[in-house]
Amino acid sequence: MATVMTHAVVSADGFIADDNDEVGPLFDWYFNGDVPLDFMDMKMSQASYDYTRPMWDSIGATIMGRRLFDQTNGWEAQPPAGEHLVVVSHRPKPEGWHPEKDVPFFDDIGAAVAEARDRAGDGVVAVCAGDVGGQAVALGLVDEVAMDVVPVVFGSGRRYFGPIETQHLLEDPHVVVQGNRVLHLRFRVRR
Repeated sequence: MATVMTHAVVSADGFIADDNDEVGPLFDWYFNGDVPLDFMDMKMSQASYDYTRPMWDSIGATIMGRRLFDQTNGWEAQPPAGEHLVVVSHRPKPEGWHPEKDVPFFDDIGAAVAEARDRAGDGVVAVCAGDVGGQAVALGLVDEVAMDVVPVVFGSGRRYFGPIETQHLLEDPHVVVQGNRVLHLRFRVRR
């Protein structure tokens, strides 16, 4: 059965974008090294590559929310990692948007996770952090939290866990990798 993981690059104070949905220096580490990732001309440090490549290769399905879908045009139905894309939105799929691709839209995060698990098989379901990721954590649907922490303080913006309001304990990090201008962390969710 698939593992469900929230994931995003995040500021030291817990934001995945600023108030204008800009990522500022959060993605700089994707381009500050000499090891190519073979996606969007990314070149990162060897340590970040050794962490990122296997993680991305393990992803079978990605779940994104409507805000990110609208910002990226749903990655043109091809997520950066994994074969399958599932969208959580209260609005339907835009008419005429990649009719040749099987990208389902759900208005319920639980149904989206169930579908993504089926599509991912034994792989990982990557839930994009933010409102959708926070909803999945709050409902107990997430097994692991992955954060690429960048040494910048935003002060305000889009929170990694969205509007989550209750406490959820994580285990101690089982992965800690120091990259160039990024710290890669992975935590299992305490059950």
